[in-house]
Amino acid sequence: MIGLDKISDRDFVRFCDFVYQRCGITLNENKRDLVHSRLAKRLRSLGLDNYEDYFDLIYNGHDNEQEIVNLLDAISTNVTYFFREDKHFDFLIATVIPELESTKKGELKRKIRIWSAGCSTGEEPYTLAITFAENMALEKQDFRILATDISTNVLSHARKGVYDQERLRNVSGVLMKKYFTGSRDGSRFRVHEKLASYIKFSHLNLMHDFPFKGTFDCIFCRNVMIYFDRQTQGQLVRKFSSFLNPGGYLMIGHSESLTNVKHDLVYVQPSLYRKKG
Repeated sequence: MIGLDKISDRDFVRFCDFVYQRCGITLNENKRDLVHSRLAKRLRSLGLDNYEDYFDLIYNGHDNEQEIVNLLDAISTNVTYFFREDKHFDFLIATVIPELESTKKGELKRKIRIWSAGCSTGEEPYTLAITFAENMALEKQDFRILATDISTNVLSHARKGVYDQERLRNVSGVLMKKYFTGSRDGSRFRVHEKLASYIKFSHLNLMHDFPFKGTFDCIFCRNVMIYFDRQTQGQLVRKFSSFLNPGGYLMIGHSESLTNVKHDLVYVQPSLYRKKG
């Protein structure tokens, strides 16, 4: 029996298959060391000394959903910051917000819905909220941001809305004063409650059916699909499309592409697509 110092080929394949089936993430041999180190740490915390017992727990155990969440948390890498890939936010200001103001003109309370799918520790949805607040009178709108992630750990961080200076390096001094309150020693900054009130954080596995009926004006799903194979990417983009309003936008990461992915969206520019309408 192999202990925790090494993961067998069989157990590694079983684990990769399990993760793919549960959340669409594709792991390969290049991730073997990461998988081994993260799994071994998880087993030690549970007092288990072999992978067979752990797989029995997640495959066959009763009430094992929380451990599956813990497992996915363990293998997730969540490093981000405010105004990351800022061209998307520039596009919101130059194109999306003016279009929304034009198409929804005349409505007493304009309904605007944005989705941050794979929101990680919250920097993206809070950046979205700042961008809209700076360029639209949100108090006159029915404006909401849905922020979802598969990791309960990062969602807990996001709900707290507290960040160190490194995560805020792209936020101007003017915006810092307007939307954040610093700690006494100046090392941490909390998002103002008013800004946070526009955002709802929820746990969601993108491989499952989306548990909502409404549609969105814009969906951000950036640096998430790099973990998926082409088939899974296509399935997800088609699902996103069905939840976009006509004329709505899907924004993906700058390192991602929908080349060879079957979908009905119109290419606008790199990492940016629009639904016909």
